[in-house]
Amino acid sequence: MRAAIGVWRWRHNPLRRTTDLVEAWVALAAVVLLVLAVPATGWISATRTDDSLQRAVQAQSRQRAATTARVIRLADTPAPGLRNPESAGEQPARRAVVATWTAPDGTSRTGTVATRRELSDPGDTFRLWTDRDGRPATAPMPPETARAHAIIVGLLAATLAAVFVEAARRLVVRRLTHRRYERLDRAWAKAGPDWGRTGAGS
Repeated sequence: MRAAIGVWRWRHNPLRRTTDLVEAWVALAAVVLLVLAVPATGWISATRTDDSLQRAVQAQSRQRAATTARVIRLADTPAPGLRNPESAGEQPARRAVVATWTAPDGTSRTGTVATRRELSDPGDTFRLWTDRDGRPATAPMPPETARAHAIIVGLLAATLAAVFVEAARRLVVRRLTHRRYERLDRAWAKAGPDWGRTGAGS
C-alpha cells in the first residue's frame, strides 16, 4: 500500500525526479511479488516435494514388509544398524540381538538385528521390517513425516524467494541512489565556482 501511495504521489509532483518514480515502481513491484509470487513459490515447492516423497513412501511400502521377530540371545557383534554413524544417537537405547523371523516368502531367517533394550531378553518379540528377500530393513517413512519435510521445503523456498526479492529491490534502490549522487555532484561541479557571486543567479 505504501508503495502504491508513493507511485501516485510522484506522478504529478513538480519535484519528482525520474529516479524517484522508478524507485516507487520498484517498491510496488516488490510488494506485489512478496504478496503473490513468494507464497506461490512456497506452495508449488511444498506440493511437488510432497508428491515426490509420497511416491517414495509408497515405493518403500511395496518393497518392505513388517514381521514379528523373536529374540534368541544377545549378539556378540553389533547389529549393522548400530554400526551406522548416523544412528549413533540411538545406540544407548538399542541393543544387538540374535533373532529369528519369517521372510515374505515364508522361510525362517536368523540374524543379528538391533532392538530396544527393553525387548532384548530371550523370548521377547518385536516388530521387524524386512525387504523382499527377508533381509532386515529400515521402516518405511511415515506419510506424516514426508508431509512435514515437504512443508519445511516450502517454507525455505518461500523464505529464499522473499530474500531474493528484497535483495533485488535494495540493489536497484542503491543504484538509483548512486545515480542521484552522481547527478548532484555534476550539478554542484557546474554551479559551485559561481556560488554566491553577484549576478551568478545564486
